Amino acid sequence: MRRWLAAAVLGMSLAGVTKAAIDTYQFRDDAERERYQQLTKELRCPKCQNQDIADSNAPIAADLRREIFRMLGQGQSNEQIIEFMVDRYGDFVRYKPALSGRTWLLWFGPGILLGAGFVVLAVIVRRRRGAAAQVRDELSGEERRRLAKLLEKDPTHD
Repeated sequence: MRRWLAAAVLGMSLAGVTKAAIDTYQFRDDAERERYQQLTKELRCPKCQNQDIADSNAPIAADLRREIFRMLGQGQSNEQIIEFMVDRYGDFVRYKPALSGRTWLLWFGPGILLGAGFVVLAVIVRRRRGAAAQVRDELSGEERRRLAKLLEKDPTHD
């Protein structure tokens, strides 16, 4: 009997967790439904940060989905809706921010850092090669003869 009671209590406590927010909007046509889905996939949830508003269960994501639906109903274009969201939440709300003076580092920064890394690597390799050649050239005649003699006696060297 205790097990049944525990199972019933557990089931009742999980009942609230299983409720997921499902948006049920009536669209005029399939094109509008597709625009809605595209916009909700393209915009990032301000709270979740790594989730689009279509997949987020955050209350703000639900508000943004409702706002997008309202703006679509008013006949606004995708650009107008995205511009409204960017004005309200900043460039962060877009997964692919537009190229502008404020976002050029975001777009080109990784390439610049990668190029700088290759340049630093090339400089290090050149310096090491130069240092090795300089050490080789700095041996005196006696040191070279001793080195040659040691290398000839080395049984591991053929």
